[in-house]
Amino acid sequence: MQEKTVKLFDIFKIFFKIGMVLLGGGYVILPITKKEFVEKRNWINENKLVDFYCVSQCLPGIIAINLSILIGYKLKKFFGALSAVFGLCLSPIVVIIAISKILEKITNIAFLEQIFWAVNISVIILIYLTLKEMWQKSTPDKFCLFWFLVVFVLSLFKISPVIIIISSIFAAIILYFFENKIIKKKDNNDI
Repeated sequence: MQEKTVKLFDIFKIFFKIGMVLLGGGYVILPITKKEFVEKRNWINENKLVDFYCVSQCLPGIIAINLSILIGYKLKKFFGALSAVFGLCLSPIVVIIAISKILEKITNIAFLEQIFWAVNISVIILIYLTLKEMWQKSTPDKFCLFWFLVVFVLSLFKISPVIIIISSIFAAIILYFFENKIIKKKDNNDI
């Protein structure tokens, strides 16, 4: 990353552009931000972006806003975060104000219903790309695969996401202490 070449206006401009095409919420922002910040400009690396995305999901609030704050802060500290959030939020506000007068009149046009259907399909593809990206960057071992299957089954039974998240936190803590105990035993046996 070349911090001296990153300007606040550039951060604002990129997030303004992202906000214009961010249909589908926070799950579709990862491929877009990867293209803009990792591939085009090389301002942050891919692993850091995936870490930011994971943290954004864990924090309360909107994933896209959380991610923009983390990226902006990484690039230009407080004012970078402010520029990123302002850019991301301003573009949908501008669009909503621009189309609010005619939105009620055009919602029943069959052609536009087809366009929204196509947009929904593209959102599904972007969510798939996000899942694929996160799966490749995770460290899948036997426990992670087992826990993935447990969470998947729980979600099929419509268990509250809050319970699933809290259970995952406790499982990670237990795994951490269990792995550390095994490492300490190995170290003691090696001596």
